[in-house]
Amino acid sequence: MLVGAAGYTLANGSGYDKGGEREGEQPRARNVIMMISDGFGPASETFARNYYQFVHGKDLSWQSPLDEILVGASRTRSSNSLVTDSAAGATAFSCAMKSYNGAIGVDPEGKACGTVLEAAKRKGLLTGLVATSRITHATPAAFSAHVVNRNMEDLIAQYQIGNYSLGRTVDLMLGGGRCHFVPMSTPNSCRTDEVDVLKAAQEEYGFTHLSNGEQLQKISPSNYKLPLLGLFSDDHMEYEIDRAGTDQPHLSEMADKALQLLKHASEGKPEGFFLMIEGSRIDMAAHANDPAAHAHDVEAYWQTIEVVKKFVNDNPGTVMVSVSDHETGGLTVGRQLNSTYPEYLWRPEAIEPVQRSMENVALELTAIAPKDRNRFIKKSVLGWMGIKDATEDELKVLNSAIDYYEIRNKLTSMISTRALIGWTTHGHTGVDVNLYAHGTGADYLRGNHENTDIGTFIIKALDLDIDSVTKAIQNDSTHQPTRSAPEKFLYRRSTGFHGMHYHDHIH
Repeated sequence: MLVGAAGYTLANGSGYDKGGEREGEQPRARNVIMMISDGFGPASETFARNYYQFVHGKDLSWQSPLDEILVGASRTRSSNSLVTDSAAGATAFSCAMKSYNGAIGVDPEGKACGTVLEAAKRKGLLTGLVATSRITHATPAAFSAHVVNRNMEDLIAQYQIGNYSLGRTVDLMLGGGRCHFVPMSTPNSCRTDEVDVLKAAQEEYGFTHLSNGEQLQKISPSNYKLPLLGLFSDDHMEYEIDRAGTDQPHLSEMADKALQLLKHASEGKPEGFFLMIEGSRIDMAAHANDPAAHAHDVEAYWQTIEVVKKFVNDNPGTVMVSVSDHETGGLTVGRQLNSTYPEYLWRPEAIEPVQRSMENVALELTAIAPKDRNRFIKKSVLGWMGIKDATEDELKVLNSAIDYYEIRNKLTSMISTRALIGWTTHGHTGVDVNLYAHGTGADYLRGNHENTDIGTFIIKALDLDIDSVTKAIQNDSTHQPTRSAPEKFLYRRSTGFHGMHYHDHIH
């Protein structure tokens, strides 16, 4: 017991089973759908709900698809910090274990830990990964690879196609990140070697490769043979606000196709499937402090939640869990702009007219010659931002700034200031995040949990033997990662990387 200064006593938390009284053991599920809203904190749900109500004329009682299935909260710290990164956050879900920031499927000592995806495959379930980031990025990687440094995406790609001791453990992958699958000499590659992972995936591991949304749409789940590798962009997929006019599928479309493919492929078999779906770019918009991009990607995630909830309702024995790995941006819905007493309001109407992500606008503006910039800003940029009252000081900064990040941050600040919303950081924060669940056994997640409890819930739902997977990987010295470098190395990047991602600071 913990005794407070005023004499109050606090019972020590009892971990996974503390979320309320329940009858009997957690029920088994045939299918588990793990949904991760990267960087999505409690304030983001309020922000997006308010914005949606304003734009679509919804009344005050309207609930988002997530509001309807709220069951609790998840704590987010990693083994070495009160503020986690996505790698450690996802490893807590995938291995049911705390690890250090930067760790991908490894324990605090850098030794491989078996993941729920690998254990599911070992038991005979089908498995899948869907993301709007590079598929080699931290969250999907933590379910399908084992490396001491999240930036080792070349190696992660090789794990994901099956080039390690367990063989192929992923039946379906849909997302971005083609650049880590093609040789360094290929245009738009970001590999540091000439390994052709995409060719090996097709010729050695049996994957069918898709490169655009039209190809995905044409697939008939009832007679399609897995495995499937859909890589719809060289880097991350576009923000939802920028997706129109591209050949990239929406998150909801990828999720729906993945569900149907896995359902049909597992019909008549004793085991079902495990599928991880990530709304990756919610986080990246928050890193940029870009309210419009953030709102649109949250709405895209809501649409995906609706697709998954319908699948759960139509397929008894299925459970969906939705949670964030961490909050990003320190978003506040309300802002004090000066020393006078603040107004109690925020203005979603300042976000509604924004047409593009400020990341893309900043990239375009950076490429404009200085002599042409002022005209370009007034003719195009302010229109994309929905701003008609730009000040001379704001225009001066945009015209004189050279650095991409300085330009992007000024653009996002101009929108946020007018909307009266605030951000405390371009990084992560350590707040608890909302926990949502729907379907078989969802009640067992009621309450406040450590993030590792989510992994434990999946293990129990599918009756997985994750320890045997850990032993199998650790017994193979060929693919056993070792953490020989000091912790500070985890965030160091080689200056020799080919095709470095301009936004690789995002974690």
